[in-house]
This record gives sequence, C-alpha cells and structure tokens, in this order.
Amino acid sequence: MIDVTLANFESEVIEASHTVPVLVDFWAPWCGPCRTLGPVLEKVEAAYAGRFKLVKIDSDAQQQLAAAFGIRSIPTCVLMVAGQPVDGFMGALPEGQVKAFLDQHLAPQGATPEAVVEEAVAPDLAEAAADGLLDRLASQLAQDPANNDVRFDYVKRLISAGHFEEAEVALAPAMAQIPLPLRFEGLAHWLNALLFTANDPRGQWSLAQFDAAIQQNKRDFGTRLAKSRVLIALGEWPAALEELLEIIMRDKHWADEAPRKTYIGLLELMTPPAPKPAATAGAAAPGGGIQLAGNTAVQEDPQRELVSRLRRKLSMALN
Repeated sequence: MIDVTLANFESEVIEASHTVPVLVDFWAPWCGPCRTLGPVLEKVEAAYAGRFKLVKIDSDAQQQLAAAFGIRSIPTCVLMVAGQPVDGFMGALPEGQVKAFLDQHLAPQGATPEAVVEEAVAPDLAEAAADGLLDRLASQLAQDPANNDVRFDYVKRLISAGHFEEAEVALAPAMAQIPLPLRFEGLAHWLNALLFTANDPRGQWSLAQFDAAIQQNKRDFGTRLAKSRVLIALGEWPAALEELLEIIMRDKHWADEAPRKTYIGLLELMTPPAPKPAATAGAAAPGGGIQLAGNTAVQEDPQRELVSRLRRKLSMALN
C-alpha cells in the first residue's frame, strides 16, 4: 500500500498501471467506512501477491486529485489499467465482494499482471467494465433510493452509455423533488438534447443548415434552440451555451425561459466541485485536470475559468 499525492501520482498510478493494475482507494481520516475498508484492501493486496497494486489517496489532503476523478463520496475505489480508469466501486465492501470485483479484471492467478494490461486496450473490456459499474450503481440505488449522489452518478453514466430509456426512468424520481436540484435538471437537458437528435428531423441537420436558417431570421428561436441541442449532443457545450445566450439576449422569457433553464442546468454539470475551506490545493474539473494517458500528471485546468466566464455572460444578458 502506497500513499499517493500530486507529487508521485504520475509514477505510482499512471506509469505503474501500464505494468500492473492499480487500485486507487480514495479515503479520509474522519471517514468510518474508510477505516473499515482500508484493512480489507490491504489484506486482499497481500493475498493476491502482486496481481494488483494498492494505493491510497487522502481526498481531504489531495482535493485536486479527488476532484479530477469526480469523487463525490468516500470510500471510493477506482481501478486503473494502462493509464485509464476501467471500473470502480463505492462504499466499504466486505472482503468477498472486493475479491469478486477484482477477479472481473485481474489476470488469473499464475498469469503475469501484464496480461490484463495488454487486454485493457480492447474495446469490449471497457464496455464490460462500464456495464459492471452500472449494475453495482443500480443495486446501490435500489438499496438506498434517497441517495442523490448515487442516483446522479447512475443517471450520468446511463446517458453516457446511450441507455436513454433507463436514464429517463432513473431520473424521474429526482425530477419530482421540490426544490429540483440543479444537477438533475442539467442531466434532464442533456438527455433531452440527445433524444432530440435521435427523434427530431432537425437532429440530423448539419451546423451549416442551422446557420443558413438563422441567417434568414435571427429571431428564429426554435432553430437556435434546435442547434443548441445538436451542439449539446455533440459535446460542444460552450458553443451550445453561446447559442442559448443569443436567444436570452433577444427574449428572456421565450418558451417559458427554456433557454435560460437549459443554460443554467448545463453550467451546473460543467462546474467542478468546490474545494473545502480547509484545503490548500486547488480543485480541478472531473476528468479534466489529470491527463490519465498523458505524460503530465497534473496541470492547471481551465474549466473553472470557463464556467465563471459563461456565468458572467448570462448575468449580463439577464440584466
């Protein structure tokens, strides 16, 4: 077991995971379940005799790393293979379940650890890992339906995997909450954009077609909104927000303020977790501050600056 910080993350996690799978345990000294899980993980590491490497990251002391992985609750364990996260679990699992989790991904006993690293480049492994994580999140949500963190992670991953119908079902209870949490409203707008591109004829338009129609009538808000949805589905969120802003500046109340609500919801999804007051290290955006497959372990992430700039633009448009 090795304690990992920003200083040794590249060597102990990224580089090491190209040789042997690395299980990263995000914990904190005050966390009771973390103290339960820690000895279990160390026992399993010893029993598996080199089939994987265990490292621990104090999520309070290393908030930039925790934020980069999108850690929302602890303990959370992430399995890294060939520089990429392939699966994970949350909570203090008993020894048997930890072993069952690892056995899905590690090379069989007696085989070299490099075997699973070589296999990790195959697309079907990533797909299987994602399906396994979805199953575990679904099970956790069934046991604790009021856990908004698990529900958010589950719906987000369902959307990312293209399971739109399941995402709608899992999202529905959250959308009925009063007040409605912004992060779930953001997921709803993301999902609606993807469904739009799949079901609406304009979802197949090229951006040039949208631009030509808008050029004919800059107040064609329906076309602007449709273009923003296509941009959202393409992952071009800043460009989508700029299109929504064009509507807001011309008519703040159009379509029951749908552009403003979509803008705010997406900004919520784009916003990195805020660092705790006691932290000294800056936070980075999930998946953005750390180049998992690159040569640089940690770099300054412009995501927070981008979100701040987009918020200022909305504020100016509304005033």
